[in-house]
Amino acid sequence: MRPRHLSRRVLLAGGAAALTACSTSGPPQPSAKAPDSPETVLLKGLIAEKERTIALYSSLISGGAQKLVPFRDRHQAHVNELRKYVTVASSSPPVTPSAAATPKPSLSGLRDLERKAAALRVRQLAGVSPGVAQLIASIGACEAAHVVALPRSL
Repeated sequence: MRPRHLSRRVLLAGGAAALTACSTSGPPQPSAKAPDSPETVLLKGLIAEKERTIALYSSLISGGAQKLVPFRDRHQAHVNELRKYVTVASSSPPVTPSAAATPKPSLSGLRDLERKAAALRVRQLAGVSPGVAQLIASIGACEAAHVVALPRSL
């Protein structure tokens, strides 16, 4: 039997096919992370906002305003409930207000912050699931109660 010789075209075509197969058979490329849903974006924003509020309360509490501990603790309870609905990356550091961006906290400033937050909650209810809407409405009611319950002086 006489050995067959492969033509140059057959060798080139086979080599090209082999290279193509090798280049696509490697490990799969990581897929891009799916963007968060609008509800998840809202919840993450609420968590960040609540953490800033907690930091403001904590600042006054560390200065001796122990009367504010229950108010801060209610905000922490809100954060704990919000986190049940969304996974927040644990690698990110807790949000703390910077000295340049946040004026020194005061009771009137906290009262104003609570008033604005309570008013915002109504607008945040549109388009969210019933459970999340109920939670946001409850948080808003608590913030509205803080406006009138915060002490006038420390």
